[in-house]
Amino acid sequence: MPRFIVQGGNPLHGRIKINGAKNAVLPMMAAAVLTESECVIKDVPDIRDVRVMVRILRDIGVEVELEDVNGQRHLSLKAEQIRTDTIPAELMREMRSSVLLIGPMLARLGSACMTHPGGCAIGLRPIDMHLNGFRKLNARIERYRDEVRVLASEEGLLGTDIHLEYPSVGATENAMMAATLAQGVTRIWNPAREPEIDNLAEFLRLMGSRIWGTGTDVITVEGREKLGGAECTVIPDRIEAGTFAVAAAITGGEVELENVCPSHMRAFISKMCEVGVRIIRLEDGSLRVQSPSRPRAADLRTLPYPGFPTDLQNQYLAMACAADGTSVITETIFENRFKVAEEFVRMGALIRTEGRLAVVKGVPTLSGTRVKANEDLRGAASLILAGLRAEGTTEVQGADPVDRGYMDFAGRLQKLGACISRQD
Repeated sequence: MPRFIVQGGNPLHGRIKINGAKNAVLPMMAAAVLTESECVIKDVPDIRDVRVMVRILRDIGVEVELEDVNGQRHLSLKAEQIRTDTIPAELMREMRSSVLLIGPMLARLGSACMTHPGGCAIGLRPIDMHLNGFRKLNARIERYRDEVRVLASEEGLLGTDIHLEYPSVGATENAMMAATLAQGVTRIWNPAREPEIDNLAEFLRLMGSRIWGTGTDVITVEGREKLGGAECTVIPDRIEAGTFAVAAAITGGEVELENVCPSHMRAFISKMCEVGVRIIRLEDGSLRVQSPSRPRAADLRTLPYPGFPTDLQNQYLAMACAADGTSVITETIFENRFKVAEEFVRMGALIRTEGRLAVVKGVPTLSGTRVKANEDLRGAASLILAGLRAEGTTEVQGADPVDRGYMDFAGRLQKLGACISRQD
């Protein structure tokens, strides 16, 4: 298991380019299964989740090629021959986003088979909404122990109204993709509104889909008999941008973020300004993050987009541990997002948690020690951020989940002046 060794006390300074979004590229890769033609996805991050998705796609018969074009990674996918409707169980367990292949495979092949997907240990993440959407589209669900098979009826998938109980990103994406090849019109009510949904819809439209209404109360998809190839660029990763912004803030540094979309980060930027961090938009579109030596405390509540993202809550929690004052943080999305709190306490943080609520009394100084990431991508990143602030040495054990969402996290922090090393 890899570990990160962090020597705290160095304010971060410099400029860093933000990669393409993890949560946008994975559904786009899945969408390539909808067509026999070649698809090209541009600005693909070199992260573990992408590599796992490549392995899954190749296993089911998709031709996948990776090319470096002027320092930008392009992914070429051609699903001319799909040889199986079953996603390998061992790969499915590695990554929750593998469930996004079910909609495209069901639409293209008429069936799809999977085990329960894996991912971060942040609480219950049932796929019932995904399956209910498929049922609405005229598919039936068969369960065999830990295996689930989704089968279209003899007349195929049929357009319908799908009402989501909660604006789930994955369920919205799966319903959208399955509906592109269904007969008739599908309306998805109460869909997720994240920018990654817009990016997927853009890709599907370039493939020939008829989709409108993303970002509103209802997404409408008019089914087509066949889709073609397309080229599309992945949007910047707003979660990665937020993580590096917090890294600058927690160390009292100044960092410029290149390749960002500020309109996707309004709630985050607003909260950072509230705690005393200056965020300035430069002429080239980059963001300059300037932090005081110690941010102010401020309460936080996570919400579906356009609210404050749950994927940045742990990073904010790390910053609150060293803030001036007391913060009350409410997590409304995942019930186990505060598992990392006990590790912060080991570093001298004053945190009291109860269910989905955390009360954090900031301390001037955290102390370096040995902590464990507990199979959580964002929790691992937040412990590294806390180590950047702490006095002495912090050893973050079991931090390999950070590779799922951040490309060369330690190396890029080093370029900003952090004293950090990775030991595998």
